[in-house]
Amino acid sequence: MALPSAIWSTGDSSLTVCVNVRSADLLASPPGANWPSYNGDYTGRRYSSLSQITPQNVSQLRAQWVFHSPNSNLLEATPVVIDGLLFMTSANDAFAIDARTGRTVWHYSRPVTEGLIDDASAHHNRGVAVLGSRVYIETDNAHLLCLDARSGYLLWDVAYASGNKNYGATSAPLVIKDKVLVGTSGGDDGVRGFIAAFDAASGKEVWRHWTIPAPGEFGSESWPGDMYLRGGATTWMPGTFDPELNTVYWGTSNASPDFDGDVRPGDDLYTACVLALDPDTGHLKWYFQFTPHDLFDYDAAETPVLVDTVYRGSARKLLIQANRNGYLYVLDRTNGKFLSATPFVKKLNWASGIDANGRPIRTGLKPTSEGTLICPDMTGATNWFSPSYNPSTRLFYFMALESCHLFFLKPEKFAEGREFYATGVKRAPGQHGQKILVAYNAETGKLAWQYPQTGSGNSWAGTMTTAGGLVFFGNDAEGFEAVSAASGKSLWHFNTGQSMHASPMSFAIDRKQYVAIAAGSDLFTFALP
Repeated sequence: MALPSAIWSTGDSSLTVCVNVRSADLLASPPGANWPSYNGDYTGRRYSSLSQITPQNVSQLRAQWVFHSPNSNLLEATPVVIDGLLFMTSANDAFAIDARTGRTVWHYSRPVTEGLIDDASAHHNRGVAVLGSRVYIETDNAHLLCLDARSGYLLWDVAYASGNKNYGATSAPLVIKDKVLVGTSGGDDGVRGFIAAFDAASGKEVWRHWTIPAPGEFGSESWPGDMYLRGGATTWMPGTFDPELNTVYWGTSNASPDFDGDVRPGDDLYTACVLALDPDTGHLKWYFQFTPHDLFDYDAAETPVLVDTVYRGSARKLLIQANRNGYLYVLDRTNGKFLSATPFVKKLNWASGIDANGRPIRTGLKPTSEGTLICPDMTGATNWFSPSYNPSTRLFYFMALESCHLFFLKPEKFAEGREFYATGVKRAPGQHGQKILVAYNAETGKLAWQYPQTGSGNSWAGTMTTAGGLVFFGNDAEGFEAVSAASGKSLWHFNTGQSMHASPMSFAIDRKQYVAIAAGSDLFTFALP
């Protein structure tokens, strides 16, 4: 079968398309003029070292250009910028854009896949990875594509999920050394999750780490019969990486079927976990499970953020994750040791606390045929939209949601081409969601400040923080906003008029700082006059 050809145009002829990203370039932390990967750097902190935009002048920010995607009304990608060239995705399309003007340099187009289900059927894509002069993207049906960064020409195409039509992919790849790491979506649809690594030059698979153990392996007692093939634990967001420890950290999704725990007894490893893997071999170094025997769709796919700081009097290498289950966790990332868990929402009834070993103290609530009110709701007290961490304020920023759902159970059998939730949820009468921008101090274990949002609780936008002392985020009123990183005081906002399901980033060209975020079908960029 013929492969789709690249569609490209020259755009601004004054722009020389010359991209050469080295492994050493990806090790730069924090990012500055370039934003070379989904989170900016390997730590997942989404902290930009750019400081031209400050609390004193941010009120002067003005829109510079807007790029309209022709094939999506709900962009979820974060752009990557290399030396003034911006890479953006929408569904199975990739764009190279002149970051000065917003003009298209080239456009690679591939038709969306028919017959997909659930998240994959929405054809969401969260961005690219870049190494050398090559750009890597995942497609909605779990192919890894390699494009020439100069022209958008397709160099190779590898299908990496087979054997179950319910697989999809929604993430951005992660490049580590000479490998491209990818995951899948479909954790609600009866698939067996994994992380796979491919040689960046040839596309040849190097290793694959299955996140649901096979019969006879450690943890397999939760998966009787062929349930290990349906258990979920997908890896639908990119991980983070510590080059000093040579360890990649990757979150896994909920167990499947979501609301029926009887067919998967025990802890259901390795669902709702963070996995610490050797990036050279895929070998598991350690794991931590946030929600054993998850019955509420509490994925742990949110970014595991890597922070080096003084913690309770000692210098520690930490991993911080705000989890969908309503608790913010601090782990020692050298060994996975549990250090603390702090509730960050008031509406939290599935557990009464976290014990000394990091396990939840369950209240016994679970989905029922008549419906059970459970908090947080199915979308979680937070979700995949990006958190950030500022080393100057030593605060961790993320969007939280106060909300509950009625959870229903109706056992069902697995079938390809159909979701595998074992029923679903609905909002209880009188229940309304509220989004809150939260700043957390990991050293004290306390919330430093909170900024409640005005809206319906439907924003899915993340955060980004800067050396200029700001936090940029998508608010719950279809606005892009900047607040003081120290106090949470609102300093600037821009009404996009569209729902935001993406996270912001920053880059610089000729010493001019820009910030950007996707909203609806558009990518907005801003800078000082």
